[in-house]
Amino acid sequence: MSAPAVDDARPATAHTAAEAPLVLDTAPPRTLGFRDQAAFWANLGVSLLGFSGALFVLAPAGYPQLSMVAAIVAAIGGTLLGTLMVAIAGIPGARSGAPAMTVLRGLFGTKISYVPTVFNIVQCIGWGTFELLVISLGIEAMTDGDGPHWLYIVAAGTVTTAMTLRPLGMLRILRRYVTIAVGIAMLYFSVQLWREGLPPMTEGSWSGFFPAMDAALAVAVSWVPLASDYTRHSRGTKPAFWAALGGFSVTSIWCYLLGLVALAQVGGDADKIFDSFLGVTAGWVFFAVLVIREVDQSFANVYSTAMSIQNLAPRIDRRILCLGVGALVTAFALMVNDFDTYASFLSLIGSIFIPLLGVLAVDLFAGRGRSGWDLGDRSPARWVMLAPWLLGFCMYQLINPGTVEWWVDFWTPIQDTLHIHAQRWTSASLFSFALAGATAYIAVAWDRRRAVATR
Repeated sequence: MSAPAVDDARPATAHTAAEAPLVLDTAPPRTLGFRDQAAFWANLGVSLLGFSGALFVLAPAGYPQLSMVAAIVAAIGGTLLGTLMVAIAGIPGARSGAPAMTVLRGLFGTKISYVPTVFNIVQCIGWGTFELLVISLGIEAMTDGDGPHWLYIVAAGTVTTAMTLRPLGMLRILRRYVTIAVGIAMLYFSVQLWREGLPPMTEGSWSGFFPAMDAALAVAVSWVPLASDYTRHSRGTKPAFWAALGGFSVTSIWCYLLGLVALAQVGGDADKIFDSFLGVTAGWVFFAVLVIREVDQSFANVYSTAMSIQNLAPRIDRRILCLGVGALVTAFALMVNDFDTYASFLSLIGSIFIPLLGVLAVDLFAGRGRSGWDLGDRSPARWVMLAPWLLGFCMYQLINPGTVEWWVDFWTPIQDTLHIHAQRWTSASLFSFALAGATAYIAVAWDRRRAVATR
């Protein structure tokens, strides 16, 4: 592939060999092996949101509650498929050394790549804000609501921002210490919840299986537009791919399994799910480990926001960007009070990137990406690649327009006119990915013939 960011990419100096480069036109150090990356993705796979998110797998909206067996199979299947997409999304970064949004210069051209970049900036800031709120809720669950809410957010935001200043150093700390602590905490809760008793495994329905699987898939796929921000530091493509696939899928599935059991023990009330963990012997000690670990989620979102901004402004020091984004995310977390609407809006933005990955994957393996994309400042526009992305996005909305009221009102008459509505067997993520990929293959074939004709 071409240079990692711009045509005049400079080699890494002794300083950058130890840490991520400060500007986009410096080649990144390739210091992350399989264990470093697997630990990073394994930590991202564990989330306080994942425990409560098990509710959307167990009882998908509009369908009867699944049996525990059906929910487990849906969680495993959806997570594996979604994580496979994340692993694929990290391949371009591992090959080229370019961050995720800079990779899109090769797919769309530099100027057009700014469009998904802006969406990703909004999404990452949103999820970073959301994670600070989750951390504060976790602390409040341990303290029975005592203490100032704002202080928890400011403390979490400060730690998050500090981590982004030395990102590769943080990944090494995660591997050496945090991953072990998280593994011990997860194992402890697994044993304790098992001793409390498992729910009936076959009582319930299979009718909402595919929507449930789609819910698990969508959680994993949310990391697609961030993957190359970290795989760019990998020592090779294979360790990057297998570390993402193995690390994230194992812990994410584990997280769902614990969440499903915990939900059953509190009668399916997601608002009380933390009570299951805090109610076991010494539960608060191990739950505190999971709460503290949650900052790696906010860290990833804040750091990837800075990486995305550098696609627009490649010569701004990433440390300045991280400080600014960290302060902004913390300020937003102090102001947000409508949790559900905020999450719905973020999910809508996330649906943009699933069909985009379908287009990226096809061009990576069958198009210009095979021989190397032009990732320079003046990479020419490839308008033909926009059509598959747009078609895939429309397919997603026709099946699942989300829950943002004005957006649903826009798509409902279109669904009625085309007689396309969600069914038990439909998956917005898989269908949009497949349509975008299929039409991208046609676009790639046309692009190849046009290139031959103009020689």
